[in-house]
Amino acid sequence: MVMIREPVVAGRFYPGSPDECEAAVARYGQCRDADASFPGPARGGIVPHAGWMCSGAVAGRVFAALARTATPRTIVLFGTMHRVHGRTGMLFAAGQWETPLGRVDVDERLAERVLGLTNQIVEDAAAHEDEHSLEVQVPFIQRLWPDCRILPVLVPPVKEAPAIGEAVGRTLAEYACEAVVVGSTDLTHYGPSYRFTPKGTGAGALTWAKDVNDRRLIDLMTSMNADGVIEEVARNRNACGAGAIAATIAAVKRLGATRGILLEHTTSHEVLGERGFGDAVGYAGVIYA
Repeated sequence: MVMIREPVVAGRFYPGSPDECEAAVARYGQCRDADASFPGPARGGIVPHAGWMCSGAVAGRVFAALARTATPRTIVLFGTMHRVHGRTGMLFAAGQWETPLGRVDVDERLAERVLGLTNQIVEDAAAHEDEHSLEVQVPFIQRLWPDCRILPVLVPPVKEAPAIGEAVGRTLAEYACEAVVVGSTDLTHYGPSYRFTPKGTGAGALTWAKDVNDRRLIDLMTSMNADGVIEEVARNRNACGAGAIAATIAAVKRLGATRGILLEHTTSHEVLGERGFGDAVGYAGVIYA
Protein backbone atom coordinates (compact mmCIF):
# COMPACT_ATOMS: atom_id res chain seq x y z
CA MET A 1 0.00 0.00 0.00
CA VAL A 2 1.35 3.43 -1.00
CA MET A 3 1.46 6.02 1.76
CA ILE A 4 -0.32 9.21 0.68
CA ARG A 5 0.37 12.47 2.45
CA GLU A 6 -2.92 14.34 1.97
CA PRO A 7 -3.06 18.15 1.83
CA VAL A 8 -3.89 19.89 5.09
CA VAL A 9 -3.85 23.59 4.11
CA ALA A 10 -5.38 23.47 0.61
CA GLY A 11 -8.31 25.86 0.56
CA ARG A 12 -6.70 27.99 3.29
CA PHE A 13 -3.06 28.74 2.45
CA TYR A 14 -3.62 28.19 -1.27
CA PRO A 15 -6.60 27.35 -3.52
CA GLY A 16 -8.27 24.04 -2.91
CA SER A 17 -9.78 23.50 -6.35
CA PRO A 18 -7.59 22.21 -9.22
CA ASP A 19 -8.52 25.02 -11.61
CA GLU A 20 -8.00 27.79 -9.09
CA CYS A 21 -4.75 26.26 -7.87
CA GLU A 22 -3.43 25.93 -11.43
CA ALA A 23 -4.34 29.53 -12.20
CA ALA A 24 -2.65 30.80 -9.03
CA VAL A 25 0.55 28.86 -9.70
CA ALA A 26 0.63 30.24 -13.24
CA ARG A 27 0.11 33.77 -11.94
CA TYR A 28 2.70 33.60 -9.19
CA GLY A 29 5.24 31.47 -11.03
CA GLN A 30 6.38 34.08 -13.50
CA CYS A 31 10.09 34.69 -13.90
CA ARG A 32 11.11 38.30 -14.42
CA ASP A 33 13.67 39.14 -17.08
CA ALA A 34 16.15 40.25 -14.43
CA ASP A 35 16.07 36.78 -12.88
CA ALA A 36 17.94 35.41 -15.88
CA SER A 37 21.06 37.41 -15.00
CA PHE A 38 22.37 35.22 -12.19
CA PRO A 39 25.14 32.74 -13.01
CA GLY A 40 23.89 29.21 -13.57
CA PRO A 41 23.16 26.51 -13.15
CA ALA A 42 21.11 27.19 -10.05
CA ARG A 43 21.68 24.68 -7.25
CA GLY A 44 18.79 25.71 -5.04
CA GLY A 45 16.97 28.48 -3.26
CA ILE A 46 15.05 29.77 -0.25
CA VAL A 47 11.30 30.41 -0.41
CA PRO A 48 8.65 31.58 2.10
CA HIS A 49 5.73 29.41 3.15
CA ALA A 50 2.91 31.70 4.25
CA GLY A 51 -0.45 31.79 2.54
CA TRP A 52 -0.03 32.46 -1.15
CA MET A 53 -1.96 35.75 -0.86
CA CYS A 54 1.00 37.10 1.10
CA SER A 55 4.04 35.18 -0.11
CA GLY A 56 3.07 33.23 -3.22
CA ALA A 57 4.62 35.76 -5.61
CA VAL A 58 8.00 35.52 -3.83
CA ALA A 59 8.00 31.72 -3.77
CA GLY A 60 6.80 31.49 -7.35
CA ARG A 61 9.52 33.83 -8.53
CA VAL A 62 12.22 31.62 -7.01
CA PHE A 63 10.78 28.45 -8.54
CA ALA A 64 10.45 30.11 -11.94
CA ALA A 65 14.05 31.32 -11.75
CA LEU A 66 15.21 27.81 -10.85
CA ALA A 67 13.33 26.40 -13.82
CA ARG A 68 15.27 28.66 -16.18
CA THR A 69 18.51 26.77 -15.58
CA ALA A 70 17.62 23.53 -13.82
CA THR A 71 15.86 20.39 -15.05
CA PRO A 72 16.00 18.28 -11.90
CA ARG A 73 14.65 14.81 -11.45
CA THR A 74 14.29 15.44 -7.72
CA ILE A 75 13.64 18.49 -5.55
CA VAL A 76 15.02 18.22 -2.02
CA LEU A 77 12.76 20.21 0.29
CA PHE A 78 14.06 21.39 3.66
CA GLY A 79 11.17 22.58 5.81
CA THR A 80 10.46 24.38 9.05
CA MET A 81 9.35 22.49 12.15
CA HIS A 82 6.33 24.40 13.47
CA ARG A 83 4.60 21.59 15.37
CA VAL A 84 7.19 18.91 16.17
CA HIS A 85 10.54 19.10 17.93
CA GLY A 86 13.77 17.15 17.80
CA ARG A 87 17.45 17.35 17.01
CA THR A 88 17.52 15.33 13.79
CA GLY A 89 16.12 15.86 10.33
CA MET A 90 12.78 14.15 9.83
CA LEU A 91 12.36 12.54 6.41
CA PHE A 92 9.20 11.50 4.60
CA ALA A 93 10.88 8.55 2.92
CA ALA A 94 8.26 6.72 0.85
CA GLY A 95 4.95 7.26 -0.88
CA GLN A 96 3.33 10.28 -2.51
CA TRP A 97 2.22 13.79 -1.64
CA GLU A 98 -1.16 14.99 -2.85
CA THR A 99 -2.29 18.51 -3.73
CA PRO A 100 -5.22 19.81 -5.78
CA LEU A 101 -2.97 19.32 -8.84
CA GLY A 102 -2.56 15.58 -8.23
CA ARG A 103 0.14 13.46 -6.64
CA VAL A 104 3.92 13.64 -6.72
CA ASP A 105 6.23 10.74 -5.89
CA VAL A 106 8.77 10.77 -3.09
CA ASP A 107 12.23 9.76 -4.31
CA GLU A 108 12.41 6.56 -2.30
CA ARG A 109 15.79 5.45 -3.65
CA LEU A 110 17.38 8.75 -2.69
CA ALA A 111 15.71 8.52 0.72
CA GLU A 112 17.31 5.11 1.26
CA ARG A 113 20.70 6.48 0.31
CA VAL A 114 20.39 9.48 2.63
CA LEU A 115 19.31 7.33 5.56
CA GLY A 116 22.18 4.93 4.87
CA LEU A 117 24.82 7.65 4.87
CA THR A 118 23.95 9.65 7.98
CA ASN A 119 22.45 9.34 11.44
CA GLN A 120 21.53 13.04 11.37
CA ILE A 121 18.27 12.23 9.58
CA VAL A 122 15.57 9.76 10.60
CA GLU A 123 12.49 8.47 8.83
CA ASP A 124 9.39 10.10 10.35
CA ALA A 125 6.38 10.51 8.07
CA ALA A 126 4.13 11.44 10.99
CA ALA A 127 6.11 14.64 11.59
CA HIS A 128 4.92 15.92 8.20
CA GLU A 129 1.21 15.31 8.75
CA ASP A 130 0.20 18.78 9.95
CA GLU A 131 3.19 20.79 8.69
CA HIS A 132 2.44 23.34 5.96
CA SER A 133 5.92 24.68 5.17
CA LEU A 134 6.60 22.13 2.41
CA GLU A 135 3.06 21.41 1.26
CA VAL A 136 2.63 24.95 -0.10
CA GLN A 137 5.69 24.46 -2.36
CA VAL A 138 4.54 21.26 -4.03
CA PRO A 139 2.05 22.76 -6.55
CA PHE A 140 4.85 24.92 -7.99
CA ILE A 141 6.96 21.81 -8.47
CA GLN A 142 4.09 19.91 -10.06
CA ARG A 143 3.50 22.63 -12.63
CA LEU A 144 7.11 23.47 -13.49
CA TRP A 145 8.52 19.93 -13.39
CA PRO A 146 5.58 17.52 -13.88
CA ASP A 147 7.75 14.38 -13.73
CA CYS A 148 9.88 15.51 -10.79
CA ARG A 149 10.04 13.69 -7.46
CA ILE A 150 10.52 15.22 -4.03
CA LEU A 151 12.54 14.45 -0.90
CA PRO A 152 10.82 16.22 2.04
CA VAL A 153 12.94 16.80 5.17
CA LEU A 154 11.99 18.86 8.22
CA VAL A 155 15.03 20.44 9.88
CA PRO A 156 15.18 21.63 13.52
CA PRO A 157 16.81 24.96 14.43
CA VAL A 158 19.83 23.33 16.07
CA LYS A 159 23.58 23.60 15.64
CA GLU A 160 23.52 20.28 13.77
CA ALA A 161 21.37 21.74 10.98
CA PRO A 162 24.33 22.48 8.65
CA ALA A 163 25.50 18.87 9.09
CA ILE A 164 22.03 17.67 8.10
CA GLY A 165 22.21 19.68 4.90
CA GLU A 166 25.81 18.67 4.19
CA ALA A 167 24.87 15.00 4.50
CA VAL A 168 22.11 15.39 1.92
CA GLY A 169 24.37 17.41 -0.37
CA ARG A 170 27.10 14.79 -0.07
CA THR A 171 24.62 12.08 -1.00
CA LEU A 172 23.44 14.04 -4.04
CA ALA A 173 27.02 14.63 -5.15
CA GLU A 174 28.25 11.07 -4.59
CA TYR A 175 25.39 9.56 -6.56
CA ALA A 176 25.40 12.31 -9.23
CA CYS A 177 21.72 13.01 -8.62
CA GLU A 178 19.99 15.54 -10.85
CA ALA A 179 18.54 17.58 -8.01
CA VAL A 180 18.08 21.06 -6.64
CA VAL A 181 17.58 22.01 -3.00
CA VAL A 182 14.85 24.34 -1.77
CA GLY A 183 14.58 25.53 1.83
CA SER A 184 11.42 27.04 3.30
CA THR A 185 11.24 29.81 5.91
CA ASP A 186 9.50 33.05 6.72
CA LEU A 187 11.46 35.88 8.33
CA THR A 188 10.72 38.19 11.29
CA HIS A 189 7.26 37.75 12.80
CA TYR A 190 6.75 41.23 14.23
CA GLY A 191 3.89 42.73 16.20
CA PRO A 192 1.57 42.19 19.16
CA SER A 193 0.06 39.07 17.58
CA TYR A 194 3.50 37.45 17.66
CA ARG A 195 4.49 38.85 21.07
CA PHE A 196 7.56 40.41 19.53
CA THR A 197 7.73 44.22 19.68
CA PRO A 198 11.29 45.24 20.69
CA LYS A 199 10.89 48.54 18.79
CA GLY A 200 7.30 49.16 19.81
CA THR A 201 4.53 49.36 17.23
CA GLY A 202 3.74 51.46 14.19
CA ALA A 203 5.36 52.14 10.83
CA GLY A 204 8.85 52.73 12.20
CA ALA A 205 8.87 49.44 14.05
CA LEU A 206 7.75 47.52 10.97
CA THR A 207 10.46 49.23 8.93
CA TRP A 208 13.05 48.12 11.51
CA ALA A 209 11.75 44.55 11.33
CA LYS A 210 12.29 44.45 7.58
CA ASP A 211 15.31 46.68 6.97
CA VAL A 212 17.34 45.78 10.06
CA ASN A 213 16.18 42.51 11.62
CA ASP A 214 15.36 40.66 8.40
CA ARG A 215 18.38 42.11 6.67
CA ARG A 216 20.89 40.71 9.17
CA LEU A 217 19.68 37.23 8.35
CA ILE A 218 19.40 37.83 4.60
CA ASP A 219 23.05 38.92 4.59
CA LEU A 220 24.00 35.56 6.12
CA MET A 221 21.82 33.77 3.57
CA THR A 222 23.38 35.50 0.57
CA SER A 223 26.92 35.17 1.93
CA MET A 224 26.16 31.46 2.49
CA ASN A 225 27.11 31.49 6.17
CA ALA A 226 25.29 28.35 7.30
CA ASP A 227 26.97 28.20 10.70
CA GLY A 228 25.97 31.76 11.57
CA VAL A 229 22.26 31.32 10.84
CA ILE A 230 21.24 29.32 13.92
CA GLU A 231 22.87 31.74 16.39
CA GLU A 232 21.52 34.79 14.56
CA VAL A 233 17.95 33.56 14.64
CA ALA A 234 18.18 32.45 18.27
CA ARG A 235 19.38 35.93 19.20
CA ASN A 236 17.08 38.08 17.05
CA ARG A 237 14.00 35.97 16.23
CA ASN A 238 14.24 36.80 12.53
CA ALA A 239 13.08 33.48 11.06
CA CYS A 240 10.94 30.48 11.92
CA GLY A 241 13.04 28.12 9.78
CA ALA A 242 16.64 28.62 10.84
CA GLY A 243 17.34 24.91 10.46
CA ALA A 244 15.95 24.83 6.93
CA ILE A 245 18.06 27.82 5.93
CA ALA A 246 21.27 26.40 7.36
CA ALA A 247 20.69 22.97 5.84
CA THR A 248 19.95 24.46 2.41
CA ILE A 249 23.11 26.56 2.41
CA ALA A 250 25.27 23.60 3.45
CA ALA A 251 23.70 21.33 0.82
CA VAL A 252 24.07 23.74 -2.10
CA LYS A 253 27.66 24.47 -1.10
CA ARG A 254 28.34 20.75 -1.35
CA LEU A 255 26.81 20.85 -4.84
CA GLY A 256 29.13 23.65 -5.94
CA ALA A 257 27.13 26.82 -5.33
CA THR A 258 29.29 29.83 -4.52
CA ARG A 259 26.85 32.70 -4.51
CA GLY A 260 23.48 33.62 -3.04
CA ILE A 261 21.33 36.16 -4.87
CA LEU A 262 18.38 37.94 -3.28
CA LEU A 263 15.52 38.06 -5.78
CA GLU A 264 12.89 39.70 -3.62
CA HIS A 265 12.21 40.79 -0.05
CA THR A 266 8.84 41.99 1.20
CA THR A 267 6.50 41.67 4.16
CA SER A 268 2.89 40.79 4.79
CA HIS A 269 2.30 44.41 5.82
CA GLU A 270 3.52 45.67 2.47
CA VAL A 271 1.33 43.16 0.63
CA LEU A 272 -1.80 43.51 2.76
CA GLY A 273 -1.55 47.11 3.93
CA GLU A 274 -4.00 47.93 6.70
CA ARG A 275 -5.45 44.43 6.45
CA GLY A 276 -2.29 43.27 8.23
CA PHE A 277 -3.55 44.76 11.55
CA GLY A 278 -0.20 46.32 12.38
CA ASP A 279 1.74 43.06 12.36
CA ALA A 280 4.22 41.95 9.71
CA VAL A 281 5.99 38.78 8.58
CA GLY A 282 9.01 39.00 6.30
CA TYR A 283 9.45 36.99 3.10
CA ALA A 284 12.64 36.58 1.07
CA GLY A 285 13.37 34.73 -2.15
CA VAL A 286 17.00 33.67 -2.65
CA ILE A 287 18.73 31.72 -5.41
CA TYR A 288 22.02 29.79 -5.01
CA ALA A 289 24.25 29.29 -8.04
